[in-house]
Amino acid sequence: MAFRKNKKRLQWLAAGVFALLVACSPKGNPTAYDALQYVDPQIGSVHGRWFFYTPAALPFGMAKLAPHTNAYEGEGSWSPQGYDDRHRSIEGFGHFHEFQIGGLVVMPTTGALKTVPGTLDEPDTGYRSRFDKASEESIPGYYSVFLKDYDIRAELTATERVGFHRYTFPKSEQSNLIIDIGHKQGESSTVTDAFIRMNEKKQLEGYIETYPVYLTFCDPDNRVKMYFVIQLDKEPEAFGSFVNEQQEAGKAESKGVDNGFYLSFQTDENELVEMQVGLSYTSIANARNNLNVEAEGQTFDSVKETAALKWNEKLSRFQVEGATEADRTKFYTGLYHALLGRGIASDVNGQYIQYDKTIGQIPLDESGTPRYHQYNTDGIWGGFWNLGQLWALAYPRYLSEYVQSNIDFSKVSGWLHDGMAAGTYTNGVQTNFQGLLMASAYNAGIRDFEVETGYKAALKNEVEYHGRNLGNGKYDLHYFVKNGYVPSKDTVIVNGWVFNFGASHTLEYAFSSYAVGQFAKALGHKADYQKLMTQAGNWANIFDPETRFIRPRYEDGRFIENFNPLEGWRGFQEGNAYQYTWYVPHDPAGLIEKMGVDTFNVRLEKTFVESQKSLFGGGREVHSFSGVEKLYNQGNQPCLHQAWLFNYSGKPWQTQHWTRTICDEFYGTEPLHGYGFGQDEDQGQLGAWYVMGALGLFDVQGHAAMNPSFQFGSPMFDKVTIQLDENYYEGKTLVLETRNNSKENKYVQSVTWNGQPVENCWISRNELMKGGTLLFEMGSSPNKNWGVGTPPPSMTKE
Repeated sequence: MAFRKNKKRLQWLAAGVFALLVACSPKGNPTAYDALQYVDPQIGSVHGRWFFYTPAALPFGMAKLAPHTNAYEGEGSWSPQGYDDRHRSIEGFGHFHEFQIGGLVVMPTTGALKTVPGTLDEPDTGYRSRFDKASEESIPGYYSVFLKDYDIRAELTATERVGFHRYTFPKSEQSNLIIDIGHKQGESSTVTDAFIRMNEKKQLEGYIETYPVYLTFCDPDNRVKMYFVIQLDKEPEAFGSFVNEQQEAGKAESKGVDNGFYLSFQTDENELVEMQVGLSYTSIANARNNLNVEAEGQTFDSVKETAALKWNEKLSRFQVEGATEADRTKFYTGLYHALLGRGIASDVNGQYIQYDKTIGQIPLDESGTPRYHQYNTDGIWGGFWNLGQLWALAYPRYLSEYVQSNIDFSKVSGWLHDGMAAGTYTNGVQTNFQGLLMASAYNAGIRDFEVETGYKAALKNEVEYHGRNLGNGKYDLHYFVKNGYVPSKDTVIVNGWVFNFGASHTLEYAFSSYAVGQFAKALGHKADYQKLMTQAGNWANIFDPETRFIRPRYEDGRFIENFNPLEGWRGFQEGNAYQYTWYVPHDPAGLIEKMGVDTFNVRLEKTFVESQKSLFGGGREVHSFSGVEKLYNQGNQPCLHQAWLFNYSGKPWQTQHWTRTICDEFYGTEPLHGYGFGQDEDQGQLGAWYVMGALGLFDVQGHAAMNPSFQFGSPMFDKVTIQLDENYYEGKTLVLETRNNSKENKYVQSVTWNGQPVENCWISRNELMKGGTLLFEMGSSPNKNWGVGTPPPSMTKE
């Protein structure tokens, strides 16, 4: 199987990385843990999102190279596409893979020239090539496959902004490189203009302009533009352009749509042809500069080795010991996903495209290096939980850059975005949680961004309803601010989609109000704090005391009739009332008070007992929304805090049991059973949840409180050593250690922090960041006397 093949490959690579670490370390001593051996990019690659199967990439890189099996003329939008592990033919290798961004695909072939790829069902109708899974090697920073129809071995790797290709050709009178620029690729949707020309005999340049689906209603007057410069090491003997099947030999440039370019040459047996591709979102000149700076003096193999080292450095900030190989593989593959879902949008010189299509400039340090990066991104929706906590814990510099990037966007556009593609609004969920993420970064001690400027943008995001639209999100905020809830009513947008998310929006806006309210309090803005905390309590306005569910209400105040708490989409985005009733993360104590602790616990226990029967959501159905009408859906963001709520209701052993069980059963190590069965891994959310679940640390409040806490679950490993960034935190390392841990011994018996007993099922985050050892004594039966004294902080108990 592909997994076993990859494990052998990873073990080979690990030996090389280890040797490099020894060679690069003082006195030849290794300085880094080997995490790469446990990463398998194939996990979850059935029905995977566009930007996740991109093995030839660096952490948060711009250049994300990947094979395509079903990207050509795709439906665009957000749905899983690009690469599917079940497919057995490849249509090319793409360079741009971000939310709503795709383009520039290269395919090597031999023989008669074809300029359309054909189909999965009939690959011979185009230039597709079949391949055997056994020939496929996929590891962080590198991808290789043997194209059977052409006897070509294709290899890919990357620096941050440059894609590197190496093709091993057979002896052939006509070998070809086909470059497609004018067709939809994955999430890119409609191509409105594409240009390519041969600048020199071995160099091409151009751009691709697209109109993604989400722009059509979030930012209809804007477009996404990508630029590239291609450098070859072999001069073609023939070249030309094409529009679909129509070819024009000798034409040195092409402009339009449905178009592309081809290069042909003779090759000897096992002849290598290499290509380097510089990318940019600002200009051809900057694409060339990115290429020159990052590729200078580099070989394919040196870039591949550097990519492995960079991935290992990021992944090895967590060093795990114990548990099974499958557990370690789930952990590091999940961590890999959390570092892959967003990509750099700025050039090596610090320039980036702004909302008004002018070129922005990131401030440079004394050496002329940009002080931070700009990023493309999907919305943060549930990312304030798993992703935000994980980034803050081990990658605070990245989180700071991510926040500052959005502040820069707001300076030009007037609003924080909650989804950005090359300087455009691409808001995927019509909320906007960027203020919450900013507040959580500040609360976590990450404060080297423009705090006051950011705070003003975050405040505006929570209270200002004039000028709201589908681009900047919270289009219905006026109802929330004026009336205390968003009513149940249909909103039809230009492409025919119908939104009726009043209840879920009410809950989400209450939560984000709380976070920014805490931000206001920390900065001394008392009037803002009071206003925002009032808004934070608005969730109670849609709590139905009769059914004890969150229940949508009409504009006239009536609760909706014919209420079925399991009915999906009626008032709730990607969920139902049963799932969203738990969505009061900032105030679980308030929810318990209204629901009653007995009802709360009985209903929450039923949620997990019943949901285990369907693998905690979607069962074995391959669909992103397969759990929308279930009691619980681990495969989607709105539910991801619920297993931790027992810590608030006096039953922390239930949190320990269910979080460990979800890690064991929902998550797998296969292309299909990786994150559920083909459910929506989305932005790295589910992989990051596994990481936090395996650590046994999670904050239901998403660090929204001014003094954040971590609640405890069931730590999976014997020992985890977490490297803390001393630029942000007092401590150097945080060690999570367990005694008597096993698959059966998943219940916490006691906890100590640096030798001192911890009686609660939670601990101050600030205390942990001082560094030290958190020790868990584990057992096979719950200790129902531990952790039940003082519940974790909650808004009504502050």
